[in-house]
Amino acid sequence: MSESENGCVFCRIIAGQIETALVHEDEHTIVFLDSGPLFPGHCLICPRVHYDTLMDVPPELLQPLFQTAQLIARAMEREEAGLSAQGSFVAVNNRVSQSVPHLHVHVIPRRKGDGMKGFFWPRRPYRDSEHMRDTQQRVAAAVTYCLQNV
Repeated sequence: MSESENGCVFCRIIAGQIETALVHEDEHTIVFLDSGPLFPGHCLICPRVHYDTLMDVPPELLQPLFQTAQLIARAMEREEAGLSAQGSFVAVNNRVSQSVPHLHVHVIPRRKGDGMKGFFWPRRPYRDSEHMRDTQQRVAAAVTYCLQNV
């Protein structure tokens, strides 16, 4: 990890220096639950290599990054995920509203009538650490199912 990346919380998660609710990881990406979710199951997908924004990512990493986003979105709608998701919202912030300057893709489970309108969203945190762990395990199980059945 370079000196500039040393202070990056996501680089520290990737390096195993900070514990996280890991959902999936592969050669190019790591996926974990957002600790301040819009809804339970809200995942963040980060490239393992530090890039500040989407514009900084080399073209060859875009396919595996968004392939992972597709996998996570598919998994969220699986019954195994336990999210009752009818769809998902996938988003990337570049600088404005980007709370961590390490590229990350948000994949957020959605349901009709969930209260998410426009770009002003209420946060719905986990009830407690057990609820977060349970959600992590369910989403990870759904990801495993999708990987084995695609």
